Amino acid sequence: MKTRFKPKFNIKKGDSVVVITGDDKDLKKHRKVLEVLPEEKRVLVEGVNIVTKHTKPSAQNTKGGIMKVEAPIAISNVMLWDAKSHSHSKVKRSRENGKLIRTAKKSGEVIK
Repeated sequence: MKTRFKPKFNIKKGDSVVVITGDDKDLKKHRKVLEVLPEEKRVLVEGVNIVTKHTKPSAQNTKGGIMKVEAPIAISNVMLWDAKSHSHSKVKRSRENGKLIRTAKKSGEVIK
């Protein structure tokens, strides 16, 4: 997918998020983002969207077989976890001294 501008998302690698739609929906269980794929508008979340992958034997994996791995989900299906209010929250982006700062809208806490 070729676009003119790089998309900007409020979720980064290492953030705690909540899955708000889909089979793994759980609004009280926060999970860690393993990877963000901005070109495909998807995120890889720990323990979500587990799929079975059939692998051939190789030098690293001599046995091969069936493995369970996480597959990416749409970035619109997750929301940032707000630790202060213990629920999901929208994100407000602002600039302070030339740096971008992300703030949780529910509690007003700065997201690291």
